[in-house]
Amino acid sequence: MKIGSLVLENRLILAPMAGITQLPFRRLAREAGCALVVTEMVSANGLVHGTKKTVELLVSHPGERPLSTQIFGADPVIMKEAAQIVQSAGADILDVNLGCSVRRVIRQGAGAALMREPERLEAVLKAIRSAVSLPLTVKMRTGWEPSGEQAIRTARIAEYCGVDAVAIHPRTAIQGFSGRADWSLIALLKKSVSIPVIGNGDIQKPDDVLRMQRETGCDGIMIGRASIGNPWIFAQAIDLIHSSPPRRPDLPKRLHTVLRYIEYSVNHFGESRAVPIMRSRLGWFTKGLPHSSRFRAAIARLKTRQDMVDAVQAYFGYVQTAARH
Repeated sequence: MKIGSLVLENRLILAPMAGITQLPFRRLAREAGCALVVTEMVSANGLVHGTKKTVELLVSHPGERPLSTQIFGADPVIMKEAAQIVQSAGADILDVNLGCSVRRVIRQGAGAALMREPERLEAVLKAIRSAVSLPLTVKMRTGWEPSGEQAIRTARIAEYCGVDAVAIHPRTAIQGFSGRADWSLIALLKKSVSIPVIGNGDIQKPDDVLRMQRETGCDGIMIGRASIGNPWIFAQAIDLIHSSPPRRPDLPKRLHTVLRYIEYSVNHFGESRAVPIMRSRLGWFTKGLPHSSRFRAAIARLKTRQDMVDAVQAYFGYVQTAARH
């Protein structure tokens, strides 16, 4: 798949997810075969004003490249300057959020609010396109009503402004994750623009990747919630793309992945910040395994990196022993 000047090794993309697609998680997705990872959304205002926590979101690692950085905002001048900051930080793609409907984002006129203001949207995209040479993408919802007309209008504005690809999650802005994603709107959008279209929404298992591509003709497939605690979904989807049976991660593979996640998190956040984060996340990787609830309860009390490593190794050792009997 090609986005602007960037050629990806396959069609699979990690969807941006607030509080989840941080650097350690993105590294796991890339190692599992995901062709492109995307940051959680980054405030353009925060970047321009140098807010420490916002600027930290631009930190990357060679092991996660290529990397797309997603920004949100509504002021063309601020968005232009933020785009230049992102380019200077070394991102491979710049993505503009047109899908978030969280109240604090909508109040700024950003995210999905921009889909209701085509003139402002055009001004924002033209300002960004004039300022950076990076491949430029947008990620949006269906809009504020289910017909898809706003999405088609938005995609055509994006194409006119020099955007290189558009991603769509075909649920309305107010729908959240309820109901079902209307994949027919991905197919409709694909027929409405000539730039690549990336489909997102309701990819729950590896064969959904093939089904979405077959039903919609989309150029890329973005996987979000199904990858939480399950980065192997990318490798399994690639197996299916190559007409091979999807390989299930065995216990040693799971253990190795969890230990890397701990290592990457401590290296990125520092031990004092990483450990509280890990308390709520290590349980992701044990879903479906015996006594995983007991494991989650145990790690909630741990205080150091070594505590985490010891607990993980002990748990997987227990599961391995139980499986033999």
